[in-house]
Amino acid sequence: MFRLIRPQTLIFLPVSMIFAAAVYGFAASNVVPESGAGDGTGTISGYTITNIDYNLNGTTPTNIDSVDFDINPTAGASAPGLVKIKLVSAGGNWYTCSVTVSPNWSCTTTSPQATVATANQLQVVATE
Repeated sequence: MFRLIRPQTLIFLPVSMIFAAAVYGFAASNVVPESGAGDGTGTISGYTITNIDYNLNGTTPTNIDSVDFDINPTAGASAPGLVKIKLVSAGGNWYTCSVTVSPNWSCTTTSPQATVATANQLQVVATE
């Protein structure tokens, strides 16, 4: 008990309390302001693709000159604003499409030329 009353202990106790209060006050003042960053999720509702037409070249019918189809949004989606297609699964080229009369889209497949022999899929990517 007498050890606690020694002058060294009596000085150490108030100094350590002041130090602890200063550290607490400094830590409490570190405030991060609100920002616009965030993370979240949303539903990808998708589109229904119908009325697919492969338009063959009139001179060389083994070439596919364009692909036409209708895109109808499923529940919650808006009409697409960007559409691309791919006709070859491994290493194929992406072709940009354009809307003709909504919901009809047309994709020119001549640069590079798509062919019947290499076409093995129709992959459509559409986004609002």
